[in-house]
Amino acid sequence: MTGKEKLKIAICRGCTCSGCDIAILDIHERLLKVIEKADIVYAPTIMDAKNADVEKMKDREIDVCFYHGAVRDSDNEELARLLRKKSKIMIAFGACACFGGIFGLANTTNRKEIFEEVYKNTASTDNPEGIMPQTEYADKKGHTMTLPEIYDSVYPLNEKVAVDYYIPLCPPIPDQIMTGLAAITSGNLPPKGTILASEKTLCSECERTRSQVRKIGKIHRPHEIEIDQEKCMLDQGLLCMGPATRAGCGTICVKANVPCRGCNGPTSQEYDQGANMLSLVATIYGIPEESLTEEDVKKAMKEIKDPLGTFYRYTLPTSILKRKRMDGK
Repeated sequence: MTGKEKLKIAICRGCTCSGCDIAILDIHERLLKVIEKADIVYAPTIMDAKNADVEKMKDREIDVCFYHGAVRDSDNEELARLLRKKSKIMIAFGACACFGGIFGLANTTNRKEIFEEVYKNTASTDNPEGIMPQTEYADKKGHTMTLPEIYDSVYPLNEKVAVDYYIPLCPPIPDQIMTGLAAITSGNLPPKGTILASEKTLCSECERTRSQVRKIGKIHRPHEIEIDQEKCMLDQGLLCMGPATRAGCGTICVKANVPCRGCNGPTSQEYDQGANMLSLVATIYGIPEESLTEEDVKKAMKEIKDPLGTFYRYTLPTSILKRKRMDGK
């Protein structure tokens, strides 16, 4: 960027709730400082922007693209590839783009099972002929209509295109967004592949008091007990993902007396966010290892009402599990 030339920014959405679009607006008046240095040239949620407009651009004409959402269908992938081609820098923005996000929990099933449930088995469905969505349909007059192909699996962005930087969280908080924008507008960028968040765990910035010896006798759901706002959530038997989650959010959930759910993803030191957290829970659960029985394990697991959604709520597609095996494949 030379002289008064502004950066060109694109905000691209994949499989998303569009909360990340709103997160960008949450920087409030600081947005004015951003637009002094950058123009938003593509952002379908907040402006009249068509894919054809991007197709007309020169390759690498866009300086930076913020892609939010997972890759769930062919339309998501096509747009991701188009913006990657037209952008100098591609940023995976938010937990869904970085890890697959909550949409990634669909990896416990596949397209066939989802279609069967939605278009046949749901009580409110009136579909006696069992018609399923098709990627292409031609009527008797020869008019053709198309729909994106829904994939069997949900993917993080970097499994489909090259990603330069990552800004996690669900959604990213204003300070985290401004850190990324400041690095971009100043040209002082870290090495490619960097996750723009802390390398410490959430516990490192949590102000709650922790026990010196950590042992719990029962796992509780938040509504089952009166939560002590000064005491560590884990010490109260609540499954807080803080020990297995990257810091940088300012512990906003924990300060609201809600256990961390892990949306900032694992640190680079963690092999697998869910496995690390499950290992910690096994360590602090108050049954001596020498007397641990199979019944004890079953009892403890029954206290965790949704193990997959608890330990892999945001990161299943990037975990060592990735998805449920289907049809022997």
